[in-house]
Amino acid sequence: MSKIILLVEDNPSDEKLTLRGFRNCGIANDVIVARDGAEALDYLHGTGKYAGRDVSQLPALVLLDLSLPRISGLEVLQRIRADERTKLVRVVMLTGSKEQEDVLRSYSFGASAYVRKPVDFTEFAEAAKALGLFWLLMNEVPPAPRGAP
Repeated sequence: MSKIILLVEDNPSDEKLTLRGFRNCGIANDVIVARDGAEALDYLHGTGKYAGRDVSQLPALVLLDLSLPRISGLEVLQRIRADERTKLVRVVMLTGSKEQEDVLRSYSFGASAYVRKPVDFTEFAEAAKALGLFWLLMNEVPPAPRGAP
């Protein structure tokens, strides 16, 4: 079973760039796309349109935009970290924000990393490749929490 990436992105152009960047560098993982924070939480908790999903299958990586409709990226991050089942999931903030306050708040809420989206496609593809190689291949995954399904 391939490791799942949860991409939480409301901008269709950024979604396409991210997916193309992964394909171009050989990352063949399944990517689930959530277009807002509420949909991301539904996926993680097996609710809403994801009701009945096997919630024991957590994504290997969540790429989370800050500026999302319905529920902000920072609130999604806080909820992920507050849940015993998802608190160790690797969450990379992938955003266009250059505000130092956003960087600080993301890390203080438990982000694994903060990556600014490059504007240029070639740079974006390189960023996607680096993210995939590090987080999916090189980085050691934490063990499942005790008592987790």
